[in-house]
Amino acid sequence: MMPTTESSSSSDTEVNLPPAFQYWQRRILLGSTFGYAIFYFVRKNLPVAMPGLSHDLGIGKAELGLFLTLHGVLYGISKFLNGFIGDRVNARYFMALGLLLSALVNFAFGASSTVFLLGTLWLCNGWFQGMGFPPCARLLTHWFTPRQLPMKMSLWNTSHSLGAAGIVILCGYLAVYNWRLCFYVPGGIALVTAIFLLFMLRDTPESLGMPSIEEVDPDRSPGQITQSETEAAKPSFRKTLVEYVFSNPYIWLISLANFFVYVVRYGMLDWGPTFLKESKGIQLSTGGWMVAAFELSGATGAIFAGYLTKRFFAGRGGRASIFYMIGSTVSILALWKLPAHSPFLGTLILCAAGFLIYGPQCLIGVAAANLATKRAAASAVGLTGIFGYASTVLSGWGIGLVAERYGWNAVFVSMIAAAACGTICFVMTWHAPSHTRS
Repeated sequence: MMPTTESSSSSDTEVNLPPAFQYWQRRILLGSTFGYAIFYFVRKNLPVAMPGLSHDLGIGKAELGLFLTLHGVLYGISKFLNGFIGDRVNARYFMALGLLLSALVNFAFGASSTVFLLGTLWLCNGWFQGMGFPPCARLLTHWFTPRQLPMKMSLWNTSHSLGAAGIVILCGYLAVYNWRLCFYVPGGIALVTAIFLLFMLRDTPESLGMPSIEEVDPDRSPGQITQSETEAAKPSFRKTLVEYVFSNPYIWLISLANFFVYVVRYGMLDWGPTFLKESKGIQLSTGGWMVAAFELSGATGAIFAGYLTKRFFAGRGGRASIFYMIGSTVSILALWKLPAHSPFLGTLILCAAGFLIYGPQCLIGVAAANLATKRAAASAVGLTGIFGYASTVLSGWGIGLVAERYGWNAVFVSMIAAAACGTICFVMTWHAPSHTRS
């Protein structure tokens, strides 16, 4: 039985779904958001532990940057390949397994002391981390309509900021005692959360005996549902990938834009504490709170980006991202020129930077999922991810090498150039549709 819905003109009003469906939507959104936040606890703990690890084991900035780069590149490849798997397997078990394996790697990393073993373990962690986002993309596109997705994915996207902020604060204190605690404690938290995900998540509405999201979508009439579902069942998964992902120029453009967005995002996140300590004379624990402010403001920026896209840009995230990226460029310049020993002013600038850079980071996932349809959403997001994490060649090893040889001024010139390139990519997506019907 189809639920009654409000007129399409009330685009800001939630779909009137059966109570059971609404309950599971809330539960899936909450569970996947919290679960993905904890993925950050066992991924973004390394940057805060780097000063202590470097001091104890004598590892230089270029080597630490190489750790970040290799981890990021393998993470991007994993996210891409696991996107194909994520579109075809149970998201509940897949996400929990990835988090469990990352927790185990963190325990092993904290117990290791040789450069080779540490590097090998962090590479393995990169692969397991790539099992986190694809199941989330599958969950969101199977539980929410294309009209709901920008706002819901914006809310889900706060997981990035909450996870990254939480871990830099936690490890900022743990690192004072021993850098190894930065891996043992988050690993324990991740282990418990993996069990929580098994309880909290379910794969699709159909797996619970409920109607599919198409059957409760008010933008489709009953006749359209039957026809579209019949058409969606005809093409093979491979044909769907070719037609909606690999042959779509806008998917490639937003993927390239994601490369530059992640240069800025991870340049700030991975090197922020070290930059603030070495260049601005700010203590590591204080710098951890400042970078956390960057992340928490990013959560606000992501939510606002979803609202802005839905309210003013008719669901076209690329258009909203142009203005966000222009603001990001200005904020990078402001941080570069920040006076020494100015934690308060630095925090304000980092808040602005986080707010602005997380808007495009969120909207890229929304655009990819909607353009690729729910059948290939995880694959499309995986493709954008491989571009995003290929950026760690610049944001990890590249920045470490540039900072070591040429100083922080050269680093900020590079980041401003990356932000400008990202803006140009988004400009080229101006005419992209808001979504594609499967």
